[in-house]
Amino acid sequence: MPEISGAGAASAAATGDSVDSIAPLALPADDRQLVLRVMPMPADANGNGDIFGGWIMAQVDIAGAVLPARIAKGRIATVAVNEFVFKQPVSISDLLSFYARVERIGNTSITVNVEVYAERNPANLQVVKVTEANLTYVAIDRDGKPRAIPKG
Repeated sequence: MPEISGAGAASAAATGDSVDSIAPLALPADDRQLVLRVMPMPADANGNGDIFGGWIMAQVDIAGAVLPARIAKGRIATVAVNEFVFKQPVSISDLLSFYARVERIGNTSITVNVEVYAERNPANLQVVKVTEANLTYVAIDRDGKPRAIPKG
């Protein structure tokens, strides 16, 4: 299970609570890996104060590429966004955690599921799933042509 660190852990220590007792129930299954954490800034917000969907999509693409890049052992390219669902708005100062899981490995492609959780209100910590996406990446050579994913 992913740990809460930083303010959550400090808060737990100050109150005598264990970190596990404040861990949110909404965290993803253990087969996912934490691949990115980022806090949106004011420049990432629209006129309503919510974070631009395009900014979130870019962060999901970065996070989604982490595992395929390791598996492909080289250059990859995003070839499809198979599904992208915005479940809740994201606000300035939400701490976003991106968890990824490989769904499928083909001859040249890798499909990944990414779940994004926002930690809100550190004084009364809430964690909510804000986005979920499925993306496909293809291993490519120097010329940008698809190449086989190394076995093993």
